[in-house]
Amino acid sequence: MTATAQSTEEHGAVSQLAEMPEDWTRALAVVAHPDDLEYGAAAAVAEWTARGKDVVYVLATRGEAGIDTMDPAEAARVREAEQRASARVVGVSEVEFLDHRDGVLAEGPALRRDIAAAIRRHRPELVLTINHYDTWGSGPGSPWNTPDHRALGRSVLDAVGDAGNRWIFSDQLESDGVLPWGGVRWVAVAAAPAVTHAVQVGEEAARKGLASLLEHRAYIEALTDQDPEEYARSVVFGGLDRYVHLNGGRRSVAFELHAR
Repeated sequence: MTATAQSTEEHGAVSQLAEMPEDWTRALAVVAHPDDLEYGAAAAVAEWTARGKDVVYVLATRGEAGIDTMDPAEAARVREAEQRASARVVGVSEVEFLDHRDGVLAEGPALRRDIAAAIRRHRPELVLTINHYDTWGSGPGSPWNTPDHRALGRSVLDAVGDAGNRWIFSDQLESDGVLPWGGVRWVAVAAAPAVTHAVQVGEEAARKGLASLLEHRAYIEALTDQDPEEYARSVVFGGLDRYVHLNGGRRSVAFELHAR
């Protein structure tokens, strides 16, 4: 038995996902673009906020390069509004944008600095991000992940350590009046190729997860010719059903969990 799964099968394959920790009150979700959280993880956020937990969203960009037919300045305005509406659906009232450029996020001190500052401001116990690995899935020929997701997720993992070290980005302690924060206990990576933990999702949270993705209507309509509701339903419910065989037949959002 591994430290991150309740049981394993031959060759180390997880046969049962562990339950996500519940002994926390505040989470910070840090992703690259508007809509990143809504492709599955938002249903877990809906479960958490319904239980009285506090979740804040931080986005590195405004997604301005995400709609080919829309000028970037207009796309930024539209997608920010869609993200704020989407967050409200799942009980998140605080959404911040770091104003890095969409499509060219670079892993390094500049991005780590801004994420560390957000962690110091909000002082979460759980940090949530999305897949930072090279591919979506682990099998041969799995789709290649985007540079922004890879850079953002790795920077999040590093910034969690930075936030607790008073000698890294120490000018923030004076100019922003924040204190070091070493209280992050876990980092949860959604949509990782290999998952270890799961949050069970009930009907109401699943409905909110679907509604939250549908708030990104301008983006969805530019992305596909499929009916937006049909498309969103296939994405959200498909994701929630993906790991039912590893979670007692129950819908869930699955994560790769790193303990700090």
